[in-house]
Amino acid sequence: MTTTINGKLDAATAASLTELATKTLIANDLGGYTVPTHGLYPFQWNWDSAITALGWMKSDESRAWQEIDVLFSGQWDDGMVPHILFHKDSTTYFPGPDVWGSDKKIKSTSISQPPVVATVMKEMLASAQDKTLAEQKVKALFSQVVDYHLWWYNDRDPENTGLVVTYHPWESGMDNSPSWDDALEAVPGVDWEYTRRDTSHVDSSQRPHKSEYDRFLYLVDFFKRNNFDSKVIYETCPYKMNDLGIIAILHRATKDLLKMGEQLGLNDARTDYLAQRLELTQTAINTLWCKQSEYFYCKNVLTNSLAKVKTSAALLTVYAGLTTDEQTRIINTATEDFIESSQFSVASTHPKEEKYEPQRYWRGPIWLHINWMIAIGLKEAGFVTTADKIQDDTRDLVLKSGYYEYFNPETGAGCGGKDFSWTAAIALHWLLD
Repeated sequence: MTTTINGKLDAATAASLTELATKTLIANDLGGYTVPTHGLYPFQWNWDSAITALGWMKSDESRAWQEIDVLFSGQWDDGMVPHILFHKDSTTYFPGPDVWGSDKKIKSTSISQPPVVATVMKEMLASAQDKTLAEQKVKALFSQVVDYHLWWYNDRDPENTGLVVTYHPWESGMDNSPSWDDALEAVPGVDWEYTRRDTSHVDSSQRPHKSEYDRFLYLVDFFKRNNFDSKVIYETCPYKMNDLGIIAILHRATKDLLKMGEQLGLNDARTDYLAQRLELTQTAINTLWCKQSEYFYCKNVLTNSLAKVKTSAALLTVYAGLTTDEQTRIINTATEDFIESSQFSVASTHPKEEKYEPQRYWRGPIWLHINWMIAIGLKEAGFVTTADKIQDDTRDLVLKSGYYEYFNPETGAGCGGKDFSWTAAIALHWLLD
């Protein structure tokens, strides 16, 4: 790209992209929370909202913290923070609160999403111009965030294996990743008719198949039929995965939570317990390492089998600090292979995989927040050249196509929703600073 000099944007281009990104957040602001994009996603999504707060920090720090406040206003009594909060009614999204059926103070789904929020809060605290406000907000939210992490470790790993489980592909945030294919085949489809809304906003070639949706909805019904009872669901759910993305993001976020607690004098017996859970995961992660292919894979807990499809989720193990020195070197080499295998990087499914589809949601497209996390991990591990290449590729995607939901790694074309909040936020936080 001619608009970069030594990896930096020229001032005019950076200013233009910054203005557009800020306007994107403002346009998607519904008064205290930010929708990912209008129409396609008209509610507050968990990890979208956390990432979006990073973008708000560049223009309105008070508004950034409000984003986190509103997210935690929907926290369940058991500590879970839902993956969607239905603050206002909308007819443009399915399945809505009537299908999910939860009876909480704020209508919501009954599953969560990758818990990146503590990591985001640590970044916000470190970068804040208003340190007094930032410290006040962290102190006010800290106990709720601890509750959220305790929910993950206790509700989703009651047997102390060191590896939390997920009950729904939507919970992973990587909805139709080929890592879930075999596990999802064992889930029945629903026996009732429904009308999807997503394909009225985005071309169906970029979205999950109906056969997957049938199973997604069966699991939603399953949670509701079992009255959201965590013990019953843990014992009987027909879909249980050890998801590398969740495990890595949770591990990193727990470490960041403990660091914030130490900095502000907030740690106690509960955070000591979280530190013990970190040690369990540090050991258990190697059960997801395949020596033959030298790669980490997600695991179907019900069949005790690795889902041997190379996805970008495995690259997050370095970001989490879960790898040995040798594994870190191997993952860096694997990342270089991802980079070399498509015009832009990092594809969510490796381009050499049989199930790779460059335009279909999580079966190939690039997601900017995942690139950001992968690059952070590699840079911290000393692989600066690889991290910089990812950042440069990511910047080129925005220069080429703007703030789309995700991007085709072969062409750089924007896919999914337009004017997307977390894409704009990552640009503000990471690419345009």
